[in-house]
Amino acid sequence: MTVSKMTWRPQYRSSKFRHVFGKAATKENCYDGVPITRSVHDNHFCAVNPRFIAVITECAGGGAFLVLSVHHTGKVDPLHPKVSGHRGNVLDIKWNPFNDFCIASCSEDSTVKVWDIPPHGVLKNLTVPWKELQGHSRRVGLIEWHPTANNVLFSTGYDYQVMIWNLDSPEAVIKNPVRTISHHTDVVLSMSFNTDGSRLATSCKDKKIRVLEPRTGNLLQEANCKNHKASKVLFLGNLKMLLSTGSSRWNHRQMALWDQEDLDVPLLQEDLDGSSGVLFPFYDPDTHMLYIAGKGDGNIRYYEISSEKPYMHFLTEYRSHTPQKGMGIMPKRGLDVSSCEVFRFYKLVTIKALIEPLSMIVPRRSESYQDDIYPMTASSAAAMSAEEWLSGIDKGPVLQSLKPGSRVPDSYPELSSGLGSKGLGNSLGTRRSQSRPGQLQLAYIQDQLGNKECRSKTSVSNGQDPTLCSPPKTENEVWGGFDLRLKFHKQQEEIRRLREMLNQRDVRIKQLELEINNVRNSQDSH
Repeated sequence: MTVSKMTWRPQYRSSKFRHVFGKAATKENCYDGVPITRSVHDNHFCAVNPRFIAVITECAGGGAFLVLSVHHTGKVDPLHPKVSGHRGNVLDIKWNPFNDFCIASCSEDSTVKVWDIPPHGVLKNLTVPWKELQGHSRRVGLIEWHPTANNVLFSTGYDYQVMIWNLDSPEAVIKNPVRTISHHTDVVLSMSFNTDGSRLATSCKDKKIRVLEPRTGNLLQEANCKNHKASKVLFLGNLKMLLSTGSSRWNHRQMALWDQEDLDVPLLQEDLDGSSGVLFPFYDPDTHMLYIAGKGDGNIRYYEISSEKPYMHFLTEYRSHTPQKGMGIMPKRGLDVSSCEVFRFYKLVTIKALIEPLSMIVPRRSESYQDDIYPMTASSAAAMSAEEWLSGIDKGPVLQSLKPGSRVPDSYPELSSGLGSKGLGNSLGTRRSQSRPGQLQLAYIQDQLGNKECRSKTSVSNGQDPTLCSPPKTENEVWGGFDLRLKFHKQQEEIRRLREMLNQRDVRIKQLELEINNVRNSQDSH
C-alpha cells in the first residue's frame, strides 16, 4: 500500500493587513442631530471629501441635502442652511474628484444639478446651481463622475438611459448630453469605472451585468447569471476583475467575482447570510482590500483580493450594534497617515440621527510615515480635459504621495510641462486641484500667496495680519485670464485651519501637563 505524503500549508497568509481593525469615532467627533433622509433607495446618501461632508436630508417640499465642514463635529444646528434647489427628493450626491467645492446631485424631478459650494461652507440656503442638466424624461437615480477626465459626469434614471454630460459647455442649463447609452431594458442599479475610465460596468434590474465602452456606448460584455441577481457592481482597480453583490436564487446575500473579459461564468461565488439588506462594496486599489457593508446591519466584512486563486481572502469583520442606512467614504488624500489609517467610512445611523466616522487602521508601533501601506495614490488633479477624453484619449489618474509635505501635482501634467512652470497648465491645475487638509505647511501657503504678490508688505497694515491680504478685485489683478479669487479663498481657509490646529494642540499639551501634575501629586500624597 502506498502512502501519500501530506503537504503542509500554513494556516495564515502573510499579510500586512491581517490585523486591520475598525475604530469608531467618539460621540463628540460624530455629527449629531442630522435629519437623514427616509428614502428607500439603495444609494449611499452621503458623499465626503477632505473639506466637506454632504448628506441627503429629510425635508418637506422638494429635496435638499446638507453640506458640513468635516471639522464641524458635534451637534448640528437644526436650522443649518441646506442646498435646496430641487423640486423633488434628492436621490444621489457625488463630489467632483478634482474640485472639493463642486458637488452634483440628482433628483426625482428628473434633473441633475451641479453646485458651487462657497469656500467657507453653506452659510445660507443655496437654491441656484452652477449647472442644470435636463435630458432625462423620468427621475434620475444615480450619478457618477469620470475618474480621470475633468468635468465629465454620467447620470442614469428610470428612463433606462445612461447620459454623458460635458460640464465645460458654456450654458448654465444643458439640455443635450454628448452621448446617450440605451442598452439597458430596466433601471440601472449601479455604475462603476475602471482605473482610467475606459470601461464602465453597470448592474441592472433586468439581472444583467454589462461592461460598456463609455465614450462610444458600445456593449463589450454582458453577464446573465441565473444563480446570481446582482444589485451592485464594482471594478477592482487594475486587477481586470469585477465584483458584484446581490442575492442567490434562495435569497441569500451573495457576492461574485468576474473576469472583466469573460462574464459567462463567475470566477467565485460566496453566500454571506440570509439578511435582506443590500450589500455595499468598497474597494481600495492601494491596499487591495475589499469592504462589504450591509444596509440595515452594523457589520462590515473585509477581504484582501489577489489576482490568483482563491482570489479572495477573508480578513475579519467589524461588528457594531448600530445599523447603517448609507455610507460615505473619505478619499485617500484625506486620511490621517500619522495613525496608519487606510480607509474611513461615514456611517449614516438613522435611528440616532447620527453620522459616525469609522477609521480602518493598520496597527503599527512606529509613529513615522509608513511607505509600505501608502503607495502613490490618485490625487485631486485631473489627467485630462473633457474635450481630450471625448476626442478618444484615455489616461490613468495623476498620482500623488500621501507623505506629509508632498506637493500636489498639477492637472493636465503634460500641458503644464509643455508651457513652463508658470504657464497655462499651472493656472489650470491650481484652480482644479485642492490640497489635502493638513498636507501643506503654512510657510508653503505663504510662499504661494507671495507668488501672487499678496505679500508685498511684510509688516502689519491697518491692524491686519500680513498673510491675510485682500483678494484680487480688478481686471489688472487677473493673471493669465483666470480669476485668482477662488484660489485665494482656498489658501486663506488653509491658513486659518492650520492655525486652529496649532491652537488645539497647544490646549491639548496643557491638558496633558495638568493631568501629569495631578498624577504626580496623588502619588506624592500616598
